[in-house]
Amino acid sequence: MRILIIGSLQGHATTIAHIAIKKGTKVTQALTLDEGLSALRSSQGINLIFLDILLNAPHFLKTITNEFLFPPVVACGVNVNPERIKEAIEAGAKEFLPLPPDPELIAAVISTAAKEKSAVKEKSAFIFNDPIMKDLLKIADKIAPSEASVLLTGPSGTGKEVMAKYIHQNSKRSENAFVTINCAAIPENLLESELFGHEKGAFTGATARRIGKFEEANGGTLLLDEISEMHPRLQAKLLRAIQERVIDRVGGTQPVSINIRILATSNRNITKAIDKGEFREDLYFRLNVINLDIPELKRRPKDILPLAEHFIAKYCELNHLNTKTMSQQFKDLIMKHSWRGNVRELENIMHRAVLLSQNTIEPSDVFGPNFKNFDADASIASIYTHQTSTE
Repeated sequence: MRILIIGSLQGHATTIAHIAIKKGTKVTQALTLDEGLSALRSSQGINLIFLDILLNAPHFLKTITNEFLFPPVVACGVNVNPERIKEAIEAGAKEFLPLPPDPELIAAVISTAAKEKSAVKEKSAFIFNDPIMKDLLKIADKIAPSEASVLLTGPSGTGKEVMAKYIHQNSKRSENAFVTINCAAIPENLLESELFGHEKGAFTGATARRIGKFEEANGGTLLLDEISEMHPRLQAKLLRAIQERVIDRVGGTQPVSINIRILATSNRNITKAIDKGEFREDLYFRLNVINLDIPELKRRPKDILPLAEHFIAKYCELNHLNTKTMSQQFKDLIMKHSWRGNVRELENIMHRAVLLSQNTIEPSDVFGPNFKNFDADASIASIYTHQTSTE
């Protein structure tokens, strides 16, 4: 559990920090909004913010919302004008806390945030029912508390990142940051800076020091998504970071020590990439201490209906709709489908089903009136294209 205190809170910030620390909470303090935003952007592990209401709370709340940063914010102040409190609450503050701080009230706020964090962790648990996944989860449960690197392999859309989060949440590092970087989505010339950070003036446009993903994940877990897409030149630097637990920022002169656990994913056959000279064998052995191969959805048929029900509940809640059910005919159809896009395809189908159906989801709601003409190998793209053309 980590909290961020922004502002002096009219001299009461230290008191709040002491109360939080006594409860075993880690505390970061920032005097200005810019410092607070910088701290929040550089760490995904902030669970609660105490904000001095005199520091333009609406501006801060709007900024973090626009940047998709959503830790609960508690506005604080002494003898504050009610209009300021109203503006802060309307802008997204969870509540207002009068100062001087009441130790019991502060403790209650922190405990509530910790419970909400725990509920989010429980809600994001791995959804499965198939024996093949039960066996895989038993292995995941055994290795999660360790410090071993884990390589998660399998086709796209099978849930490798979800499994990685599961491992982190059940590890000894679960209270610290879980940081993800997609190695395939970032050009090589930018990926080095994203991973290792850079110093001011390291290259054109480097106007300030930037902390990379390795430092952002310090104390926690770093997931290198689609690691097999990384250029061999960067693989050498990554290998050194894993072996020696130090990194060099781009343009830096001093090594930076790190303490992280590495997880990695790949949808490619890495041994073939090694044979082609596209992936370093020594890096592969460093990453592949434990290998979890996530099977295709069609190989775990007993997962299809539980996952479908999970996605229905998720998108009904997201769209403020009453919970919907699946007709038996719809269940039969999705059980026969080949799911070439795996769990990602199933999620997209169920999202579409929630939006287009009435109380009960029928095949025609999703696959169109001529759904019986589709064979089990039809891709989601062809289904969408066909239905659009007939609507």
